[in-house]
Amino acid sequence: MNIVTCIAPVNIAVIKYWGKRDEKLILPLNDSISATLNTEQMHAKTTVMTSPEFKEDKIWLNGKEESFDNPRLQNCLKEIRRRAKENVNSEGDIDCSWCVHICSQNNFPTAAGLASSAAGYACLVYALAELYKVEGDITAIARQGSGSACRSILGGFVHWHQGSASDGSDSIATQIVPESHWSQLRILILVFLERKLDSYRSKCSLGMQKTAETSELLKHRISHSVPRRIQEITEAIVSKNFEKFAELTMKDSNQFHAVCLDTFPPNVYMNDTSHAIVSLIHAYNNALGENKVAYTFDAGPNACLYLLEPDVPQFLSVINHVFPPASQTSEYLKGIPVESTPVPKSLVTSIGLEPQESGLLKYVIHTKVGRGPQILTESNQHLLNESGQPKF
Repeated sequence: MNIVTCIAPVNIAVIKYWGKRDEKLILPLNDSISATLNTEQMHAKTTVMTSPEFKEDKIWLNGKEESFDNPRLQNCLKEIRRRAKENVNSEGDIDCSWCVHICSQNNFPTAAGLASSAAGYACLVYALAELYKVEGDITAIARQGSGSACRSILGGFVHWHQGSASDGSDSIATQIVPESHWSQLRILILVFLERKLDSYRSKCSLGMQKTAETSELLKHRISHSVPRRIQEITEAIVSKNFEKFAELTMKDSNQFHAVCLDTFPPNVYMNDTSHAIVSLIHAYNNALGENKVAYTFDAGPNACLYLLEPDVPQFLSVINHVFPPASQTSEYLKGIPVESTPVPKSLVTSIGLEPQESGLLKYVIHTKVGRGPQILTESNQHLLNESGQPKF
């Protein structure tokens, strides 16, 4: 019996990836950049075990046994085993013919559109690489499970390179800066709507395909906007220039959704509450005379906000004023604790936005930039028991 358990992070893109040049290998039409979020607040956890006693490959996701016939899952395992066979040169190497059992779960809501598949596949590939003693870059393997999973293999800010090779060998992720580089950066995730994960994934996949086929704006984005923004936001991250970072993050989010609307038929992911958040953040930044908060929206209505640590208490109070929660409980504010701060009346007046109906905002996750995947060494942290069955 051989067993490995690890946790892996969620990542949120500031320069978006949308559209593939190769569906099977998951090769993107453009580069992207993301921040890896701290695993203390959100992570996928995966245990992988292999044994000569296992009769077949099996997988359990969030408490439910799933089919092992998923092509993306098969591709990741196949590539790990191929690399492992190439590296067999010492006693103790695992026999790649043994079946594997996999058990994975998330400590955050999978229905909130928080890149659970990216964290899940990054966790799976990292654990398998440890189990089979595979060394070297594994971001290209994680990419074959879920495109953005390659970014969750690394911590800090991460650059996923589009690449040009037909086999995808140069479509890998590299770290721009480690998690320690910008210690004051904080992230607020505002969840207004939860959705069925299966329909979300299929909608995203189909949406990317339709955009690549029909959007004229996408062509301009790929050839002009993204290359320039990749360079500029990298410089802003390295120099910790939040003003420029915020501007580029918001502009890229806006253009991404403009591209989605330029698709025929259009892909509509943001809702009225999403647009109300955009209006609030621009009003807030205008009232303070600088970019204090940046928004970005993936293919869904929920907002991911970037800001600096000293600005979190006041801005969260502004959020609670404009989007009053149904109740202030531990289930509402998750993650890093925040002390309540009253909102100055002058600021409320400057913003000029009336409170929305209570309960629109379901909960807030407060987190920061974090590390990549980590191996857990305590036996009580495994999700599988000694016979290879889930502990739950």
